[in-house]
Amino acid sequence: MMPQMSLSTHARATLALGLPLIGSSLAQMALHVTDTVMVGWYGVVALAAVVLGSSTFFVLFILGAGFAKAILPMVAAARAAGDEAQVRRDARMGLWLSAGFGLLIYPVFWWSEPLLLALGQEPEVARLAQDYLRIAGAGMVPALWVAVLQSWLAALGRTQVVLWVTLAAVAVNVVINWALIFGNWGFPEMGAAGAAVATLTVQVVSFIGLAVYAALLPSLQQYRLFQRFWKLDAPALVQVFRLGWPIGLTGIAEGGLFQASALMMGWVGTAQLAAHGIALEAAAVAFMVHVGLSSAATIRIAGFAEKGEARSLRDAAVVSLGLSFLVALAVIAVFVTLPEPVIGLFLDETKPESAAILAFGVTLLAVAALFQLADAMQVMALGLLRGLHDTKVPMVLAAVSYWVIGVPSSYVLAFPLGFGGVGLWFGLVIGLVAAGASLMLRFWALAPKPGMAGEPAL
Repeated sequence: MMPQMSLSTHARATLALGLPLIGSSLAQMALHVTDTVMVGWYGVVALAAVVLGSSTFFVLFILGAGFAKAILPMVAAARAAGDEAQVRRDARMGLWLSAGFGLLIYPVFWWSEPLLLALGQEPEVARLAQDYLRIAGAGMVPALWVAVLQSWLAALGRTQVVLWVTLAAVAVNVVINWALIFGNWGFPEMGAAGAAVATLTVQVVSFIGLAVYAALLPSLQQYRLFQRFWKLDAPALVQVFRLGWPIGLTGIAEGGLFQASALMMGWVGTAQLAAHGIALEAAAVAFMVHVGLSSAATIRIAGFAEKGEARSLRDAAVVSLGLSFLVALAVIAVFVTLPEPVIGLFLDETKPESAAILAFGVTLLAVAALFQLADAMQVMALGLLRGLHDTKVPMVLAAVSYWVIGVPSSYVLAFPLGFGGVGLWFGLVIGLVAAGASLMLRFWALAPKPGMAGEPAL
């Protein structure tokens, strides 16, 4: 029997794997933040359009990224079992499924204006959002391929390259935004559409960078990732699909909660929608830290589950949750003590509408502090459950929490009870608390106990 790892050893192992993943998650979020900040400098209508357009893209991306997220525990388990062929097969079919999804979903982007108008958005905002989505939507396939390669590399312990490629993408995004949103350096002034061109370019460049690394790095050539890429591998495709589609629907259940909140905030007013988008961006930056820790937890839990090491599995889960809890406390402190500087980063305060956006955004950020612990708990629980290859029941729990509890609570608090945008956000808190509690109970009910796999109980 192998000696048990101490909790401090688990913490070091989790951070060694997780810190680059946290960095890459934050860098990925920085792509969206830079779009919001720079378009916010351009104008409030363009900002509202990008908030709607990027949130629509993100919701559909999350749905398709279920296949990429399925790769993470599958490849980690195959690596733990020493099955190099399965490591390749799973990733290759993940790329296939991601490409199919991206092509099928593009018509939604092309004809998004009628959909947004039907959902009660202002005509000018809906038109600009469609202009954004027609361009940015072409990047769905490369964006999903980037997600698959990120999962594949992370499961193989190659997390640093994911970080560096994403950081480079942020720099490219800023440069192209500066040129095309405002018309600098002799380029045309494209506003929101310029941000879309930057997003598309970044996704293509990122995929090329990761693909070249995966194909040419000597230590990865044993997996021959792109060998006979065109050949269908039906068993692996079915396996990735079965694990991935519930992950995608779970993601869209949560993403849809926030998209529904954006649509309802649009009914409140354009300035409120702009403030909503800024406050969500700030909360999402914090959330990306938990996403990185959750991915690290998935990899470690999958490896321990494959080897039947129950005590190490449970200790790794406890340590991951403890680290996430500490991050949540730090974020709460920032949101409560420094709300105005945080919101002000996204605004040109010389514009007349900025004062109203700032005031409302500060209020929303205070509410966001309330759901930090619940939001951290639900994403960490999802990562732990994926390490156990459990995705279908979590999908149901998330859907009920967000759509049966969260969305109705937001609507009732915002409109019938008259609390407006603040009430809408309190509904988000209710949905996230329900998800966090139910998913965490699910994990600890399923997690193998010492003694079940031949290990001593003490």
